[in-house]
Amino acid sequence: WESPVSTGDDNLQSMLVGTVMRKIKSRTWKKQRYFKLQDDCMTIWYKSKKAGNAHSTFSVNDVEAIREGHQSEVLLSIADEFPADRCFTLVFRSRRSNLDLVAESAEEAQSWIKGMRKLIESLENMGEREKLDQWIGDWFKKADKNNDGRMNFKEVQDLLRMMNVDMNEHHALRLFMMADKSQTGSLEDDEFVLFYKMLTEREDILRVFQEYSTDGQKLSQSDLEDFLREEQLERGDVHQHAQQLIEGYEPSDTAKLLKAMTFDGFLMYLGSSEGSIFNPQRRGIFQDMTRPLCHYFISSSHNTYLMEDQLRGQSSVEGYIRALNRGCRCVEVDCWDGANGEPIVYHGHTLTSKILFKDVVNAVLNYAFKVSEYPVILSIENHCCVEQQRVMAQHLNHILGDKLLKSTLEGKVSSRLPSPEDLKGKILVKAKKIGGLEENCNGILGDSFTGLVSDEDEAAEIDEENLHRDSRLSKELSDCVVYCKSVHFISFRHSQSHFKFYEVTSFTESKARKHLREAGAEFVCHNSRQLTRIYPTGFRTDSSNFNPQEMWNAGCQIVALNFQTAGEGMDLNDGLFSQNGQCGYVLKPSFMRDNEKRFDPDMPQKRDDYQPVVLTIQVISGQQLPKVNIKKDSIVDPLVRVEIHGVPMDQAKQETRYIENNGFNPVWYDTLHFTIHAPELAIVRFVVEDYDKTSKNDFVGQYTLPLSCMQQGYRHIHLLSRDGTSISPSSLFVHVRIKDLE
Repeated sequence: WESPVSTGDDNLQSMLVGTVMRKIKSRTWKKQRYFKLQDDCMTIWYKSKKAGNAHSTFSVNDVEAIREGHQSEVLLSIADEFPADRCFTLVFRSRRSNLDLVAESAEEAQSWIKGMRKLIESLENMGEREKLDQWIGDWFKKADKNNDGRMNFKEVQDLLRMMNVDMNEHHALRLFMMADKSQTGSLEDDEFVLFYKMLTEREDILRVFQEYSTDGQKLSQSDLEDFLREEQLERGDVHQHAQQLIEGYEPSDTAKLLKAMTFDGFLMYLGSSEGSIFNPQRRGIFQDMTRPLCHYFISSSHNTYLMEDQLRGQSSVEGYIRALNRGCRCVEVDCWDGANGEPIVYHGHTLTSKILFKDVVNAVLNYAFKVSEYPVILSIENHCCVEQQRVMAQHLNHILGDKLLKSTLEGKVSSRLPSPEDLKGKILVKAKKIGGLEENCNGILGDSFTGLVSDEDEAAEIDEENLHRDSRLSKELSDCVVYCKSVHFISFRHSQSHFKFYEVTSFTESKARKHLREAGAEFVCHNSRQLTRIYPTGFRTDSSNFNPQEMWNAGCQIVALNFQTAGEGMDLNDGLFSQNGQCGYVLKPSFMRDNEKRFDPDMPQKRDDYQPVVLTIQVISGQQLPKVNIKKDSIVDPLVRVEIHGVPMDQAKQETRYIENNGFNPVWYDTLHFTIHAPELAIVRFVVEDYDKTSKNDFVGQYTLPLSCMQQGYRHIHLLSRDGTSISPSSLFVHVRIKDLE
């Protein structure tokens, strides 16, 4: 890995020397810290100026972005004291809190901003191989306790423990002696790399390689084609693909000239994104984006303003930025009357802190379309008086300008919702509205508005309730609502006969479950025509999440989760929306979009085009699983659980056995089988746990993806942390088969 410093960059040079900056936590907590880039150009080290105090470090790898100026609440609060050109914020990938800094001068701030960006960019451009060498180098530095640039056997043993390798002394010593080419009793840089390579021998991949290699030394192009066809089940131009793989992954130029792949090249291919379990063709946008909005699942957040729990947590504009940057397309804004006529956002009647409505709208404007150009819905829960509702409307109009959707497209009412494609770059407001769309459009009515009324009394009752409610709404705020009018749900029968495509109903998770139990097929049918929002029940004060899958089974589009809370619910959300360009919209299966079809999630076998599949997963091995217990000597006893989340008939979990004391390269070769009745809805979650016979197993890592995005054959699964961030180079190696059930 060529460090960017070697290119003589002035910014990096000054970061290597180090700088005193103020770390800001609040208006009153502003302390000087000495910041310095370590020589590895990967680690930032900082400590307080007082002698003897402990220092902290973080890796450049963990920094997701640098924001210049007063771009965080903390820095905004001290804007009068420090000018914007000296301020910047480091945003971290996991749920770690941001670092707000003020440099002594604008030049020093620029030097850190530009330098950090350069480091992040060079890391992003690093190939898998370089990342691994970099990772090995990092460990070497950690273990070389006396900094003499070489490692004796004791240092190597300590290192193995740090790396979660339980290796018996005899085995480790044998490898050590073999790697110590210079016979000095210690390993230097390249000797350590050799030691590590011997340590990470991949017997499991070698088996596969030798099975397909004609001469046991290399895969000729036709050997590789056989492998791609027979094992990876590739269709299409396999000849050309094999050529591309040799070109892209084979490190040896000699082998390239022979149109062949060595074992090293084969390892590189299987460790790459093409060798991963997620089908690269489904990474980008591949779905039809021109269907009505209600035909998509929409990535949605609940209590977006909260960073922690719901009783005394921090409310923050950061919640909106994080959710939007994760591809969320529907955020919740809980509005209450604030001081000086300014509406505020917080969790009403609790001790959570308060933020200004206009700051939220600004954050939405700035981050709405950074990762996806498809529309964002602001789900407004309005507790404000009419005056402050007017102020809300002013902020929406003034701040969002032409990004705010104010009227129907082309000024006419159709009979169905517009598509994500039609609404690119637009922000929609979901809230209560006075009257319907028809009044806004000079009386141009589509046929679908006649609406059959089955029960006169019922209808009269609703009109009365609407009149009563409307009198508490400001016309200005009502006018900001076009395609997402919040209405009160009465019954599926009523919704069908009074059908208005722009009406949105909201249910708590428990209400939704009740409807699912009593009328699953009607729920699916309702959702083929209009939008439904589901949110967690009030008693989840810890901001825990429900399982979104049962709501998707009913075709509910806006399934709102607490994005701030890691765990199974968010893993499933991340899994479903990891496809289609991570744009926050995923097209529902065709049988859920057609209201003639009558799909019942409880009885998938009644479907016309019912075709169940059998999923077979052989869990072969694991690589470099992270340590979970900080306890010095504990090493993982890993097991793998595969979970299927789908319609009730498909919900299933199976586990491998556990392997004792080996987080480094456990080998299972355990095979698990699942029958799946609605494959289009199934999501597969791989969880690695540390087995504990006396207490609950510890979580090690996970990876979640839709069954429809899985590649077959020999695949690596690159594990993620509880937060959904990468824990490279931890992985699982598996073999996957999906066959129609005969």
